[in-house]
Amino acid sequence: MDSQAIRDETVLVTGGAGFIGSHLVDALTPHNEVRVLDNFSSGDRSHLPDDVTIVEGDIRDPIALQQAARGVDIIFHHAAVVSVSRSVDAPRGSNETNLDASLLVLEQARQEDARVVVASSAAIYGHPSDLPVPETAQTDPTSPYGIQKLALDQYTRLYEDLYDLPTVALRYFNAYGPRQQGPYSGVISTFLEQARAGEPITVEGDGEQTRDFVHVSDIVRANLQAATTDNVGKAYNIGTGTRTSIRELAELIREATDSSSSIVHRASRPGDIRHSGADISRAKRTLGFEPQVSLECGIRSLVEGTRLAPKRGTADSVEST
Repeated sequence: MDSQAIRDETVLVTGGAGFIGSHLVDALTPHNEVRVLDNFSSGDRSHLPDDVTIVEGDIRDPIALQQAARGVDIIFHHAAVVSVSRSVDAPRGSNETNLDASLLVLEQARQEDARVVVASSAAIYGHPSDLPVPETAQTDPTSPYGIQKLALDQYTRLYEDLYDLPTVALRYFNAYGPRQQGPYSGVISTFLEQARAGEPITVEGDGEQTRDFVHVSDIVRANLQAATTDNVGKAYNIGTGTRTSIRELAELIREATDSSSSIVHRASRPGDIRHSGADISRAKRTLGFEPQVSLECGIRSLVEGTRLAPKRGTADSVEST
């Protein structure tokens, strides 16, 4: 599945100047009319191609949303407050963006008769009892962010059932890749910054906790497949199906950067999830999703400043930019 599978459509990407959204915009722009709704509170305008229509506005503003969504065929909804800690500090504010505004998106999609693909999260599962985690696992979020994403996930699927609106929810596990920045950018970005600076790589806890790290190019691929599938009204885990310990991740990054940084441990975060990993069999079977970027290749591309160019049915490949 590539971007050419979606052609001659009018597409809206909310949060399209952000980390995942901007990569999705890049994939869609050559063959479609693409609009971006973003308030640039965290997104970067320089990430957007010149021929994209930008509506600068807040996702909570129904007027801005109506302007951006008028006549669209597909909405990719990525605008969100993505920080768990911010949701803990200000649950009402994050709820306004992550849930209240998302309902505006779904309602606007009803008016436009537009397909909707939303960014859900592995945070909905909380502390999983079984690994890998299937979509049918118990949901028990440990933060306001997780609760908000769970409610959006359920609303999204309900809209297909109640209103016959074609919707798909994609439950991202630990996303990483180029353009991931800021204080909430993820452990890979943090470790890379520390390793490049020769500073100690700080691992919280004993480092044996595990995560499923999925490259942004694979997430984009999943979005394109979700936008064309007949299997709507469902949620899909998007990960790699492979778990990596945080200690192992630190060692991979230290090796890739040829850094002399030491790996040090500090206190674990209260409530930190011990293990997380996706069962992606539903996405493989139903969407045709197949992750193509190994963690080693993804880290190497970040270190070397290269562009990943994975090809269907082949091993990872890397091209220089």
